[in-house]
Amino acid sequence: MSKTLPLVFTAPRRGMPDKHLADLDAAGRKEAVQGLGLPAFRADQIARHYYGRLEADPLTMTDLPEAKRAEIKDALFPPLMTPVRNVATDNGDTRKTLWRAEDGTLLESVLMRYSDRATLCISSQAGCGMACPFCATGQGGLQRNLSTAEIVDQVRDASAAMRDGALPGGPGRLTNVVFMGMGEPLANYKRVVAAVRRITEPVPNGFGISQRNVVVSTVGLAPAIRRLADEGLSVTLAVSLHTPDDELRDTLVPINNRFSVAEVLDAAAYYADRTGRRVSIEYALIRDKNDQGWRADMLGKKLHKALGSRVHVNVIPLNPTPGSEWDAAPKERQDEFVRRVIAQGVPCTVRDTKGDEISAACGQLAAEEN
Repeated sequence: MSKTLPLVFTAPRRGMPDKHLADLDAAGRKEAVQGLGLPAFRADQIARHYYGRLEADPLTMTDLPEAKRAEIKDALFPPLMTPVRNVATDNGDTRKTLWRAEDGTLLESVLMRYSDRATLCISSQAGCGMACPFCATGQGGLQRNLSTAEIVDQVRDASAAMRDGALPGGPGRLTNVVFMGMGEPLANYKRVVAAVRRITEPVPNGFGISQRNVVVSTVGLAPAIRRLADEGLSVTLAVSLHTPDDELRDTLVPINNRFSVAEVLDAAAYYADRTGRRVSIEYALIRDKNDQGWRADMLGKKLHKALGSRVHVNVIPLNPTPGSEWDAAPKERQDEFVRRVIAQGVPCTVRDTKGDEISAACGQLAAEEN
């Protein structure tokens, strides 16, 4: 039975940037440009620069009236964030960026180039309030929600980097976006859903990335999972479960004290029913904590019962944070864990991790900067 609890997870609004073009839908953009004394068609023109040409400075948009460009910039393109530093690894195929928002807030994104795709891991909050003890972001707490534009502009920047050949391999295209950076996406629900729409709608309303190539992760905010299922989207839901039993999960993922494993899996099944999409279960394998064979058996049985064939387990070798008691499980225990989950009829693979040597666990660069 669901617990009767508040469903709102809020962060202070202080520090949120002024309204940006990327915060607005098509109707909002038209209203904004008309408020500047411009005809409505200029809204799509400006949006095509931002979403299609990946430009964020109206002063360079030469098809706009020269006398209005500075005014458009002031009204629709307030400063969002600037890069503090980029750190690269994997022969340059992985680039992590530490950003500083205008109010000094730090956030991170990671661009990863593979042979067949380019994936951007983005942040939805600065910090995180979910307090998972093995997570670098969770250790730092929540600073604030990110605005829709702060989320979307991470995608614009990475798309431009791929277009311009900033990573080895020459010019390319950003194909995948995962909400697996700093923060709990479903705790910043409205802005994240708005950002998903900007990311996936075609130009001039968005970047045109396929919804099926977007992953929204959550630690298990069951009511928000159900709400997302009813949005008419076809993004992949990733649930950071990390253990199949409530006793340990109450410690590893403290929100489990409000939404139990059974409630989370029930919500995930509802998501699969409504969207027709397979749910991804994220499982950070931690030495001597959640890597026991009996937990693998329990995980497989519970997932098979709740979701049948509509589930896949991603085992993630833990990326330890400096000074942490948490460490990755040994390779042989990892392999045994995967084998035992598969034996229960549930597909299970080990995630291809990148960036271990550049503090790519989300929150590490921000912690070092602070």
